[in-house]
Amino acid sequence: MSEPPRDDGSSEPGPAAGPAAPGGAHDPTGLELARSIADSVGAGPRRRSKKRHQRPARVDPVRSGARPDDRDPTTLGDALEKLVDTKGWSTDLSVRALLARWSGLVGPTNAAHSWPESYAETVLTVRTESTVWATSLRTMAPQLVAKLNEQLGDGTVTRVKVLGPHGPSWKKGPLSVRDGRGPRDTYG
Repeated sequence: MSEPPRDDGSSEPGPAAGPAAPGGAHDPTGLELARSIADSVGAGPRRRSKKRHQRPARVDPVRSGARPDDRDPTTLGDALEKLVDTKGWSTDLSVRALLARWSGLVGPTNAAHSWPESYAETVLTVRTESTVWATSLRTMAPQLVAKLNEQLGDGTVTRVKVLGPHGPSWKKGPLSVRDGRGPRDTYG
């Protein structure tokens, strides 16, 4: 189909030639409107650059190379070992592991009546169930220190503090009177 000639005498079609006049014919394809919007926004024809854009050479953060890297997967044992080393827990864990074998250190008879209570600042505290067993362990404390340092490293344990059983407490409840006379005969 050909378009009818314009009133100005030119043979070019009306709507595709320029912007439509307010009372002019309507462009059913909408191409003229799209061109005018693109021109007003400043969009011109796309041009390809002659020089190809090159990315800088860098290591992909998602992939690992051929050599071992911190991002490589590790076993759980290696990860825990690294955590223990960075936190400085190696000495404490070694002492706790050795004290778990308490009966091998002091013998089954002594282990039945005593137990390690705490380890702090190279001092091992041992609690016994009676004063007789406390005296027995105090006599073998130097040999126990030597055996612990032999297995854990020199200077890990400097002293073994042996405590007897807990004495009875007359304190009943969270409150107490300081410098009080304690439980006395109050019935008379």
